Amino acid sequence: MFFFSSHMIQIQSEMAERALELLALPEDESSFLLDIGCGSGLAGEILTERDHIWVGLDISQPMLNIAKEREVEGTLILGDMGNGLPFRPGSFDGAISVSALQWLCYAEEKRQNPVKRLHRFFLSLYACLSRGSRAALQFYPDQPSQVELIMQQAMIAGFTGGVVVDYPESTRAKKIYLVLFTGGNSRLPAALTNECPQQNHVHYAKRRYTSIEFVVSQDSLKRNCTTQSKQKTTEKVEGMDYEEKSACKNTWKASYKRFEVYRPKKKRAFLMKQFIELNNEFSVNK
Repeated sequence: MFFFSSHMIQIQSEMAERALELLALPEDESSFLLDIGCGSGLAGEILTERDHIWVGLDISQPMLNIAKEREVEGTLILGDMGNGLPFRPGSFDGAISVSALQWLCYAEEKRQNPVKRLHRFFLSLYACLSRGSRAALQFYPDQPSQVELIMQQAMIAGFTGGVVVDYPESTRAKKIYLVLFTGGNSRLPAALTNECPQQNHVHYAKRRYTSIEFVVSQDSLKRNCTTQSKQKTTEKVEGMDYEEKSACKNTWKASYKRFEVYRPKKKRAFLMKQFIELNNEFSVNK
């Protein structure tokens, strides 16, 4: 039997409402949405309250049984998101997920590979979303490398977007959302903060010639280095002294090298190296 405290239900509901807000759906319109890792249907109830039609997917049959007992109005499907989402292309107007995505970074069995599972998930998610729609996925990463892995696989699948961090200065209230776009010139939503809503997020976007733009908070000049172009980087460091210029250029080079999407000739070797490293990192103890 599963027990849910009122506090946990409140937190789950608030995160579901925030994820729905990040989808930026048209007002006063009903949309067809996907709830990934729907569990007992707490997030689905928020969607129902907003007059949306939804489908929920979860790997746990007991949790889906609870959702049925609670008589949620969504369609419930038993499935493992790491095996891919079993839906037709362009089916949904958007997708949300609360506290589920991080589990793809772990291997429950020796035969499971986190990279492949994330790859299948994001490819199928991109396919089943209508063009121009969004996905807002709240998750709890254990370490920065998991965020990098998740974002990298999302980009490989074709998404643009980034990570929105609400209340970044708070240990308890801090929440991380992966906001993904399937097309169009969409701007990443501002994060919630106790002080100022300006750019408490990390933003990436797929660029021409397979480079990536990484923009960090504007509050720090030393870290405000992007991979847009060498010309723009040179413009940013004008007016600094020699040491500041060198530090900025070195940061730009390191960022570009770390987050570059390699061309086809290099991609195979790069993915193989990544595969070996992640196998070591996420190996399962006997």
